[in-house]
Amino acid sequence: MTTQARPDVGIIGGTGFYALLAESEQITVDTPFGPPSGPVTVGEVGGRTVAFLARHGADHRFPPHKINYRANIWALRAAGVRQVLAPCAVGSLLPELGPGSLVVPDQIVDRTSGRHRTYYDSGAVHVSFADPYCPVGRETVLKTAREYGGPVTDGGTTVVIDGPRFSSRAESRWYARQGWSLVNMTGQPEATLARELALCYTSIALVTDLDAGLAPGDEVQQQDVFQVFAENVERLRAILLRVVDALPRTPACRCGATLEGIDLPFEPA
Repeated sequence: MTTQARPDVGIIGGTGFYALLAESEQITVDTPFGPPSGPVTVGEVGGRTVAFLARHGADHRFPPHKINYRANIWALRAAGVRQVLAPCAVGSLLPELGPGSLVVPDQIVDRTSGRHRTYYDSGAVHVSFADPYCPVGRETVLKTAREYGGPVTDGGTTVVIDGPRFSSRAESRWYARQGWSLVNMTGQPEATLARELALCYTSIALVTDLDAGLAPGDEVQQQDVFQVFAENVERLRAILLRVVDALPRTPACRCGATLEGIDLPFEPA
């Protein structure tokens, strides 16, 4: 790795978001959990070093249930990252959050199965997860998005499903009745794993569709999801680059202290 400074901020690009910077250096990071979705690219944003990793791979080869989440988060931490921004595509369970809406959720519900959810398969490592997202990261994204990106919704619960299929109408209506706002396929175990490595983690959700249960005749089509994200990716990229510059060099949050007082079976990357 020839980059002078190690990246302390990482961005995980989701559907339709496969690159961040025109000038960047690719680095390969080995992990105990196998290879990540692709190489980590490192570049400069306003004098700050940032790392980028495409969650699905640069060519979207990995569907949500096949992503090596453990390797991705481990690779970013090993590269030096301590604050993670995680843009993602979501379906909306609320009619007022239409396609193109930007949401910074504050809660998450895990409805996935069969995924590797933890780094700690031995010992007693029980991390706090009452508030899944970094409060400083959320505040920074909200402030920056309002200044440069237009309206943004503060808060909401994302329910994470396995996919790769979209929800049935009955499922969508059930999720909405629980008071949940958004549907996504990749937010877990990503958020949990970031917490287990004591990283600040902030989700930035771009609504690409109204989920199937909101109105008669509504149904989600993959091409529509990809099109809406493509129409908004430059706006999202511009916000993220400004957020990188605005994030504190030393976060005033407790994310980095998550593992204090816990007897770990191994040291994190």
